[in-house]
Amino acid sequence: MSNPIDISKMKGLFTPILTPVDAEERIDEAKLRRQVDFVIERGVDGILAFGSNSEFYMFDDDEMIRGTEIILDQTAGRVPVIFGVGHISTRACIALAKRAAELPIDGIAVLHPMFIKPTNEALVHHYAAIAAAVPDTFVFIYHNPGRCGYALPNDLIVELAHTVPNILGIKDSTGDITALQELIRRCSDIDFVAFVGKDTVVFPGLCCGAAGAVCSTGNIFPELVCGIYDKFVAGDYAGARENQFKLNPIRLSQDAASFPAATKDMANLMGMDVGASILPTEATGGSPLEGMKRAMREGGYLA
Repeated sequence: MSNPIDISKMKGLFTPILTPVDAEERIDEAKLRRQVDFVIERGVDGILAFGSNSEFYMFDDDEMIRGTEIILDQTAGRVPVIFGVGHISTRACIALAKRAAELPIDGIAVLHPMFIKPTNEALVHHYAAIAAAVPDTFVFIYHNPGRCGYALPNDLIVELAHTVPNILGIKDSTGDITALQELIRRCSDIDFVAFVGKDTVVFPGLCCGAAGAVCSTGNIFPELVCGIYDKFVAGDYAGARENQFKLNPIRLSQDAASFPAATKDMANLMGMDVGASILPTEATGGSPLEGMKRAMREGGYLA
Protein backbone atom coordinates (compact mmCIF):
# COMPACT_ATOMS: atom_id res chain seq x y z
CA MET A 1 0.00 0.00 0.00
CA SER A 2 1.03 3.63 -0.35
CA ASN A 3 3.49 5.01 2.16
CA PRO A 4 2.05 6.94 5.12
CA ILE A 5 1.25 10.55 4.30
CA ASP A 6 4.32 12.64 5.06
CA ILE A 7 4.16 16.22 3.90
CA SER A 8 7.76 16.80 4.97
CA LYS A 9 8.89 14.68 2.00
CA MET A 10 7.16 16.98 -0.46
CA LYS A 11 9.85 19.52 -1.15
CA GLY A 12 12.65 20.05 -3.60
CA LEU A 13 13.07 19.36 -7.27
CA PHE A 14 11.02 16.48 -8.70
CA THR A 15 11.07 15.34 -12.31
CA PRO A 16 8.39 13.64 -14.44
CA ILE A 17 10.57 10.69 -15.36
CA LEU A 18 10.93 9.93 -19.05
CA THR A 19 9.46 6.58 -20.10
CA PRO A 20 11.79 4.90 -22.60
CA VAL A 21 10.20 2.40 -24.97
CA ASP A 22 11.52 -0.18 -27.40
CA ALA A 23 10.81 -0.52 -31.13
CA GLU A 24 7.40 -2.07 -30.34
CA GLU A 25 6.60 0.84 -27.98
CA ARG A 26 6.79 -1.35 -24.91
CA ILE A 27 8.40 0.10 -21.80
CA ASP A 28 12.15 -0.50 -21.95
CA GLU A 29 12.88 -1.67 -18.41
CA ALA A 30 16.65 -1.40 -18.59
CA LYS A 31 16.57 2.16 -19.93
CA LEU A 32 13.91 3.19 -17.42
CA ARG A 33 16.03 1.89 -14.55
CA ARG A 34 19.03 3.74 -15.97
CA GLN A 35 17.04 6.98 -16.17
CA VAL A 36 15.91 6.63 -12.55
CA ASP A 37 19.52 6.25 -11.42
CA PHE A 38 20.65 9.11 -13.65
CA VAL A 39 18.32 11.68 -12.08
CA ILE A 40 18.67 10.49 -8.48
CA GLU A 41 22.46 10.33 -8.60
CA ARG A 42 22.50 13.91 -9.90
CA GLY A 43 20.40 15.40 -7.15
CA VAL A 44 16.71 15.10 -8.03
CA ASP A 45 14.60 15.05 -4.84
CA GLY A 46 11.61 13.09 -6.16
CA ILE A 47 10.10 11.36 -9.18
CA LEU A 48 6.71 11.79 -10.80
CA ALA A 49 5.83 8.57 -12.59
CA PHE A 50 3.62 9.03 -15.65
CA GLY A 51 3.37 12.78 -15.74
CA SER A 52 2.80 14.70 -18.95
CA ASN A 53 6.37 14.37 -20.22
CA SER A 54 6.30 10.71 -19.18
CA GLU A 55 3.63 10.28 -21.90
CA PHE A 56 1.03 8.86 -19.51
CA TYR A 57 -1.68 9.28 -22.17
CA MET A 58 0.11 6.72 -24.37
CA PHE A 59 -0.05 3.83 -21.89
CA ASP A 60 -2.83 1.65 -20.55
CA ASP A 61 -3.33 1.14 -16.83
CA ASP A 62 -1.45 -2.16 -16.70
CA GLU A 63 1.55 -0.59 -18.39
CA MET A 64 1.55 2.37 -16.02
CA ILE A 65 1.34 0.14 -12.96
CA ARG A 66 4.14 -2.09 -14.25
CA GLY A 67 6.26 0.94 -15.10
CA THR A 68 5.74 2.33 -11.61
CA GLU A 69 6.73 -0.98 -10.06
CA ILE A 70 10.01 -0.76 -11.98
CA ILE A 71 10.55 2.84 -10.88
CA LEU A 72 9.84 1.99 -7.24
CA ASP A 73 12.14 -1.00 -7.32
CA GLN A 74 15.00 1.00 -8.83
CA THR A 75 14.39 4.01 -6.58
CA ALA A 76 14.57 1.72 -3.53
CA GLY A 77 13.32 4.43 -1.19
CA ARG A 78 16.00 6.95 -2.11
CA VAL A 79 13.46 9.63 -3.09
CA PRO A 80 9.65 9.95 -2.97
CA VAL A 81 7.67 8.64 -5.95
CA ILE A 82 4.39 10.23 -7.04
CA PHE A 83 2.04 8.55 -9.51
CA GLY A 84 0.20 10.55 -12.18
CA VAL A 85 -3.52 10.02 -12.76
CA GLY A 86 -4.86 11.67 -15.91
CA HIS A 87 -7.99 9.85 -17.05
CA ILE A 88 -11.04 11.87 -18.01
CA SER A 89 -13.80 9.98 -16.20
CA THR A 90 -14.06 9.96 -12.42
CA ARG A 91 -14.66 6.21 -12.50
CA ALA A 92 -11.44 5.52 -14.43
CA CYS A 93 -9.42 7.86 -12.19
CA ILE A 94 -10.69 6.11 -9.08
CA ALA A 95 -9.87 2.67 -10.47
CA LEU A 96 -6.33 3.70 -11.40
CA ALA A 97 -5.75 5.61 -8.15
CA LYS A 98 -6.77 2.53 -6.15
CA ARG A 99 -4.35 0.33 -8.07
CA ALA A 100 -1.54 2.84 -7.62
CA ALA A 101 -2.28 3.12 -3.90
CA GLU A 102 -1.60 -0.60 -3.55
CA LEU A 103 2.05 0.19 -4.35
CA PRO A 104 4.51 1.87 -1.95
CA ILE A 105 4.13 5.27 -3.63
CA ASP A 106 4.23 8.55 -1.71
CA GLY A 107 1.26 10.19 -3.39
CA ILE A 108 -0.76 10.69 -6.55
CA ALA A 109 -1.08 13.74 -8.79
CA VAL A 110 -4.51 14.06 -10.42
CA LEU A 111 -4.84 16.10 -13.60
CA HIS A 112 -8.14 17.90 -14.15
CA PRO A 113 -10.10 16.25 -16.99
CA MET A 114 -8.88 17.18 -20.44
CA PHE A 115 -11.01 17.64 -23.59
CA ILE A 116 -14.26 18.18 -21.64
CA LYS A 117 -14.94 21.17 -19.37
CA PRO A 118 -16.85 20.24 -16.20
CA THR A 119 -18.47 22.87 -14.01
CA ASN A 120 -16.60 23.98 -10.93
CA GLU A 121 -19.05 22.06 -8.76
CA ALA A 122 -18.48 18.91 -10.81
CA LEU A 123 -14.70 19.33 -10.49
CA VAL A 124 -15.00 19.58 -6.71
CA HIS A 125 -17.01 16.35 -6.73
CA HIS A 126 -14.48 14.73 -9.10
CA TYR A 127 -11.46 15.47 -6.93
CA ALA A 128 -13.26 14.71 -3.67
CA ALA A 129 -14.38 11.31 -4.97
CA ILE A 130 -10.89 10.33 -6.11
CA ALA A 131 -9.32 11.45 -2.84
CA ALA A 132 -11.98 9.59 -0.82
CA ALA A 133 -11.19 6.40 -2.73
CA VAL A 134 -7.57 6.53 -1.48
CA PRO A 135 -7.99 8.19 1.94
CA ASP A 136 -4.53 7.23 3.21
CA THR A 137 -2.69 8.57 0.16
CA PHE A 138 -1.30 12.07 -0.38
CA VAL A 139 -3.15 13.73 -3.28
CA PHE A 140 -1.80 16.54 -5.45
CA ILE A 141 -4.03 18.55 -7.75
CA TYR A 142 -2.24 18.72 -11.09
CA HIS A 143 -3.24 22.04 -12.68
CA ASN A 144 -2.30 22.33 -16.35
CA PRO A 145 -4.65 24.63 -18.28
CA GLY A 146 -2.37 24.66 -21.32
CA ARG A 147 -3.01 20.95 -21.91
CA CYS A 148 -6.55 20.68 -20.51
CA GLY A 149 -7.99 23.76 -22.19
CA TYR A 150 -9.25 25.54 -19.06
CA ALA A 151 -7.97 26.75 -15.71
CA LEU A 152 -9.04 25.79 -12.22
CA PRO A 153 -10.10 28.90 -10.28
CA ASN A 154 -8.18 29.51 -7.07
CA ASP A 155 -11.49 29.48 -5.19
CA LEU A 156 -12.02 25.87 -6.25
CA ILE A 157 -8.49 24.82 -5.29
CA VAL A 158 -8.74 26.57 -1.92
CA GLU A 159 -12.06 24.84 -1.24
CA LEU A 160 -10.60 21.41 -1.98
CA ALA A 161 -7.50 22.13 0.09
CA HIS A 162 -9.60 23.13 3.09
CA THR A 163 -12.29 20.45 2.88
CA VAL A 164 -10.67 17.24 1.59
CA PRO A 165 -8.26 15.88 4.23
CA ASN A 166 -5.77 14.20 1.91
CA ILE A 167 -5.64 16.84 -0.82
CA LEU A 168 -2.45 18.37 0.46
CA GLY A 169 -0.71 19.91 -2.52
CA ILE A 170 -0.77 21.21 -6.06
CA LYS A 171 1.48 20.95 -9.09
CA ASP A 172 0.82 24.30 -10.71
CA SER A 173 1.77 24.39 -14.39
CA THR A 174 0.04 27.69 -15.17
CA GLY A 175 3.16 29.83 -15.02
CA ASP A 176 0.95 32.50 -13.40
CA ILE A 177 3.02 33.74 -10.48
CA THR A 178 0.32 36.08 -9.17
CA ALA A 179 -2.23 33.26 -9.00
CA LEU A 180 0.30 30.92 -7.41
CA GLN A 181 1.26 33.51 -4.83
CA GLU A 182 -2.38 34.11 -3.94
CA LEU A 183 -3.00 30.37 -3.65
CA ILE A 184 -0.06 29.97 -1.28
CA ARG A 185 -1.31 32.92 0.79
CA ARG A 186 -4.84 31.58 1.00
CA CYS A 187 -3.67 28.11 2.03
CA SER A 188 -1.06 29.29 4.53
CA ASP A 189 -3.37 28.39 7.42
CA ILE A 190 -3.26 24.65 6.60
CA ASP A 191 -0.82 21.95 5.58
CA PHE A 192 -0.72 22.42 1.81
CA VAL A 193 2.32 22.49 -0.47
CA ALA A 194 2.60 24.17 -3.84
CA PHE A 195 4.97 22.87 -6.50
CA VAL A 196 5.84 24.95 -9.54
CA GLY A 197 5.10 22.96 -12.69
CA LYS A 198 6.65 25.37 -15.19
CA ASP A 199 10.41 25.01 -15.55
CA THR A 200 10.94 28.67 -16.44
CA VAL A 201 9.49 30.08 -13.19
CA VAL A 202 10.99 27.86 -10.48
CA PHE A 203 12.97 30.71 -8.91
CA PRO A 204 10.07 33.20 -8.69
CA GLY A 205 7.83 30.40 -7.42
CA LEU A 206 10.27 29.66 -4.59
CA CYS A 207 10.36 33.37 -3.78
CA CYS A 208 6.57 33.21 -3.35
CA GLY A 209 6.76 30.26 -0.97
CA ALA A 210 6.53 27.21 -3.21
CA ALA A 211 7.90 24.04 -1.61
CA GLY A 212 9.55 22.89 -4.80
CA ALA A 213 9.03 22.22 -8.48
CA VAL A 214 8.35 19.46 -10.97
CA CYS A 215 10.54 20.03 -14.03
CA SER A 216 10.81 17.95 -17.18
CA THR A 217 14.27 19.38 -17.85
CA GLY A 218 15.41 17.67 -14.67
CA ASN A 219 15.57 14.52 -16.79
CA ILE A 220 18.33 16.03 -18.93
CA PHE A 221 20.07 18.78 -16.94
CA PRO A 222 19.47 17.70 -13.33
CA GLU A 223 22.42 19.51 -11.79
CA LEU A 224 21.40 22.81 -13.38
CA VAL A 225 17.72 22.49 -12.48
CA CYS A 226 18.27 21.11 -8.97
CA GLY A 227 20.73 23.92 -8.40
CA ILE A 228 17.88 26.45 -8.56
CA TYR A 229 16.27 24.86 -5.50
CA ASP A 230 19.46 23.85 -3.69
CA LYS A 231 21.03 27.28 -3.98
CA PHE A 232 17.78 28.98 -2.99
CA VAL A 233 17.35 27.03 0.24
CA ALA A 234 21.03 27.61 1.02
CA GLY A 235 20.41 31.36 0.80
CA ASP A 236 22.33 31.83 -2.45
CA TYR A 237 19.54 33.69 -4.22
CA ALA A 238 21.80 35.20 -6.87
CA GLY A 239 23.13 31.75 -7.72
CA ALA A 240 19.63 30.29 -7.88
CA ARG A 241 18.55 33.03 -10.25
CA GLU A 242 21.67 32.48 -12.36
CA ASN A 243 20.74 28.81 -12.76
CA GLN A 244 17.21 29.80 -13.73
CA PHE A 245 18.47 32.26 -16.31
CA LYS A 246 20.80 29.64 -17.80
CA LEU A 247 17.96 27.10 -18.01
CA ASN A 248 15.29 29.33 -19.53
CA PRO A 249 16.60 29.76 -23.10
CA ILE A 250 17.08 25.99 -23.34
CA ARG A 251 13.61 25.23 -22.05
CA LEU A 252 11.98 27.94 -24.18
CA SER A 253 13.62 26.56 -27.31
CA GLN A 254 11.49 23.43 -26.86
CA ASP A 255 8.29 25.38 -27.46
CA ALA A 256 8.77 25.32 -31.24
CA ALA A 257 8.72 21.52 -31.19
CA SER A 258 5.73 19.22 -31.04
CA PHE A 259 4.78 18.36 -27.45
CA PRO A 260 6.14 16.19 -25.88
CA ALA A 261 8.87 15.28 -28.38
CA ALA A 262 11.36 17.91 -27.26
CA THR A 263 12.21 16.34 -23.90
CA LYS A 264 13.25 12.99 -25.35
CA ASP A 265 14.88 14.73 -28.31
CA MET A 266 17.09 16.83 -26.03
CA ALA A 267 17.94 13.80 -23.93
CA ASN A 268 19.00 11.91 -27.05
CA LEU A 269 21.06 14.89 -28.22
CA MET A 270 22.89 14.61 -24.90
CA GLY A 271 23.67 10.97 -25.71
CA MET A 272 21.28 9.54 -23.13
CA ASP A 273 19.58 7.09 -25.54
CA VAL A 274 16.06 7.27 -24.08
CA GLY A 275 14.46 6.13 -27.32
CA ALA A 276 11.72 7.65 -29.42
CA SER A 277 8.50 9.36 -28.47
CA ILE A 278 5.38 7.25 -28.91
CA LEU A 279 3.53 7.67 -32.19
CA PRO A 280 1.91 9.76 -33.48
CA THR A 281 4.48 12.04 -31.81
CA GLU A 282 7.57 12.12 -34.02
CA ALA A 283 11.09 13.34 -33.43
CA THR A 284 11.74 17.04 -33.89
CA GLY A 285 13.42 18.14 -37.12
CA GLY A 286 14.08 21.23 -39.19
CA SER A 287 14.27 24.69 -37.67
CA PRO A 288 12.79 23.69 -34.26
CA LEU A 289 15.55 21.10 -33.84
CA GLU A 290 18.20 23.57 -34.92
CA GLY A 291 16.84 26.09 -32.43
CA MET A 292 17.08 23.53 -29.62
CA LYS A 293 20.63 22.64 -30.62
CA ARG A 294 21.60 26.30 -30.72
CA ALA A 295 20.21 26.93 -27.24
CA MET A 296 21.99 23.87 -25.89
CA ARG A 297 25.28 24.98 -27.46
CA GLU A 298 24.92 28.47 -26.04
CA GLY A 299 24.22 26.91 -22.64
CA GLY A 300 27.40 24.86 -22.90
CA TYR A 301 25.74 21.48 -23.35
CA LEU A 302 26.61 20.73 -26.96
CA ALA A 303 29.90 21.31 -28.76
